[in-house]
Amino acid sequence: MPSIPELLDGHVTLEVECLDRLYLNGYIGRLATSGGLVTFMREQLGKPIPSPVVLGQISEKFREAVKALAEREEIPIYQFSHKERKDEVANRIRQERGMRDGMVFIGVAQEKTQAFQGKKIDGYFQFRRDKTVYVNHYYFYIDDADFGPLFIKVCSYAPWGIKLCLNGHEWAKRQVEKKGIAYEALDNGFLSCAEPEALQQICDSLGPNDIDRLFRKWLQRLPLPLRPEDRAAGYDWSLSIHFPCRCAL
Repeated sequence: MPSIPELLDGHVTLEVECLDRLYLNGYIGRLATSGGLVTFMREQLGKPIPSPVVLGQISEKFREAVKALAEREEIPIYQFSHKERKDEVANRIRQERGMRDGMVFIGVAQEKTQAFQGKKIDGYFQFRRDKTVYVNHYYFYIDDADFGPLFIKVCSYAPWGIKLCLNGHEWAKRQVEKKGIAYEALDNGFLSCAEPEALQQICDSLGPNDIDRLFRKWLQRLPLPLRPEDRAAGYDWSLSIHFPCRCAL
C-alpha cells in the first residue's frame, strides 16, 4: 500500500504554513475569585450588601442591551435548539445576509458553565463557583474587514466569560485580497496562489497584537455585561488560548 506522502506526491499545488482555527478565552482576572466578586460589587458598583440580586440585575441589563442593539441595527436573533449544529446555521445566515465588516446575527444558547452562586450564611451571602449551571450565552457572529468570519461568545452571568473564535486562513485571504494577489481558495485554506512566497510572508506576520486589536475593536462595538467605567477601572477582559478548538465559523 502506498503511504500518504506517496499519494500526495505530484498532487500538491501549494504548501503554506498558517494559523488555523483559534479558540481563545476572555477572562476578567480580578473576578476570578469570590473575594474579587464581592469587592467589585461593594467598591465598584457601590452595593454595601453584595447579593445574587445584584448579579441578576447586571445579567438583565445585558440581555436588554443585546435586544436593543438587534432592534436598532436590524440584526437577526436566532435561538439555538439543543444539539443544533451551530456551524450549519451560521453558514446559512452568512450566505443570506452577505455582511462585510459587520454583525451577521446574534445566536442565543443555553449552555453549561461554572458561574458564581450565592448562599446566605449568618445574614450575608457567600459566593462559590464550584457548580456547573445552565445559563444563556450570546453568540455574536461577525464578519470582520481584516479577519473575515468569526464569533464572540459572551456568558450572561458572573464572572462573564468570553470566547473568541477566529480562523488564520480567513485572515490571510483578506490580506491577500487587499494586496491584489490572485489565489484560489479552499473552504479552509488555499488551493493555489500567484505569489506563494508573499502568501507565506503574510501568514507568518499574524501575531498576538493583531488578534488583541481585533478583540478590542469588537468589545467597543458589542453590548457587554460590564459598563465602560467598570472596564476602565480594571475590570476588563484578557485573552488566553483555549483547547480544544471545536468552534464553527
